[in-house]
Amino acid sequence: MSRISLIWFGAAISIAEILTGASLESLGLIRGLVVIVLGHLIGFLLLVLAGIIGVKNREGSMRSSARSFGIYGSFFFAALNIVQLIGWQGIMIFDASLSAQGILKLGHTWWCLIIGILTIAWIMLGIKNRDRLNIIVMALLLLLTIILSFIIFSGVKSGETASQGAGEILSFGQGLELSIAMPISWIPMIADYTYKAKKPVKTTFSACLTYTLASSWMYIIGLGAAVITHETRIDQIMLKAGLGVAGLFIIVFSCVTTNFIDAFSCNQSTFALFPKDNLPQESEGILHNIEVNLPGIIDTVIGTAGAILFPMENITEFLYFIGSVFAPMISVQIADHFIVKHGKKEVKIDAVASTAWILGFIIYRILMKHDFLVGYTIPNMIITIIITVVLRKLTDKVFFTDLGLRKNRI
Repeated sequence: MSRISLIWFGAAISIAEILTGASLESLGLIRGLVVIVLGHLIGFLLLVLAGIIGVKNREGSMRSSARSFGIYGSFFFAALNIVQLIGWQGIMIFDASLSAQGILKLGHTWWCLIIGILTIAWIMLGIKNRDRLNIIVMALLLLLTIILSFIIFSGVKSGETASQGAGEILSFGQGLELSIAMPISWIPMIADYTYKAKKPVKTTFSACLTYTLASSWMYIIGLGAAVITHETRIDQIMLKAGLGVAGLFIIVFSCVTTNFIDAFSCNQSTFALFPKDNLPQESEGILHNIEVNLPGIIDTVIGTAGAILFPMENITEFLYFIGSVFAPMISVQIADHFIVKHGKKEVKIDAVASTAWILGFIIYRILMKHDFLVGYTIPNMIITIIITVVLRKLTDKVFFTDLGLRKNRI
């Protein structure tokens, strides 16, 4: 497994993924598994397409969005991505703190501070030190996750997999949407890691596949724990599985490795707001690393404060917000890059792309009021792609017609 794939494995080993899988309990084990597999297959395809758009342009995700939306348009999405990254930092730290508190009672605030400090320390390690430690931590997380999976699913017996409906009752389409939403949240970040690779397309595919498989696994653990043991609290799942200290390790370091990706992408999105080619790179110097990673450090500090001050138990609406913002965004980019071959980065704001995104955002929010078997994301993306293609064709036709008239007048 390459260094980048290892990073994305760490992104998927996440408390949030397990909790989202557990929220599918009302679907039952079989339908829940179908939803997880289908949702992650769709998410995998979208991640790959988003990654390829970035690597083909040799730019990070937010800078690459300028080719569709214009320079100021890319600033808008970079700012929205920073907002979602701060939100994810807070949610991840909040969930990990509650779970850790269930195993070792130090207090919610103390656990938030510990996880936040560990995240900043992980950011500050530097590439070489972080890569070495990452291999050790990922190996331990993999081993412990395998043990956790075995303990949970060894309890499968006849009659134990029936849905209890203890939580919110979800339809198939709603469950599918929650399964797609988590991969979509990484769309604004995937190219940040792969566009500089020696074999960027291959690296993108490998990273996306690694994330998809590991994320599906986490969802399945959450679903299995909820349906089989009827327990959705991570700390109780760990304790019932006999994973005391080991469970605490999973909770804390799965949060740290995922939050690191958020922090790194916060760096990239912040730098995307400043159109310079000479972006700073990590080195072994501590002061230089602080300068390079300052946006990510600030992101972590704000997220930690948010986790301490605000309740963040329910992330469903947050996932839907992410879907409504970034599903239309990637739809416009897919239409521009793969269908109409549009890519004028020099414009400040692209009116066609902006109009298509606004319509896509509104349509997504309208679709949310209805229950579709395929969820909201797929219909929304198809409609937004069609809108983008039609608007591009119409504006091109008007432009060339007007140009022809001007030539005739001359």
